[in-house]
Amino acid sequence: MAAPIPRPVAEALVDTGAGVTAWRTLQRLTTTEVADAAGLSRKTVEQLERGHSVSLANYFRVLRVLGVLERSVAAVDPLETDVGRARAADLLYRKTRRVR
Repeated sequence: MAAPIPRPVAEALVDTGAGVTAWRTLQRLTTTEVADAAGLSRKTVEQLERGHSVSLANYFRVLRVLGVLERSVAAVDPLETDVGRARAADLLYRKTRRVR
């Protein structure tokens, strides 16, 4: 049996679904059009928009159709943040100091 979804994750699902709905609406696309272009059922797109858990692959298919897949991937790239870049530079510095 799957563990219950923690509240912050459930809230993120709802927020993400609302974002997908907003992007779709701004582009004047129907759920059927997005579903067809993504190779999914309309029900899957509607579930995603309502904040239900769907597979990551299906989520990415929808984002690709909406033209925002790259933004989502960049959001988890540590090198896109100041902290991530600083830590990467620190790790690189440590590795180069060990090499003699």
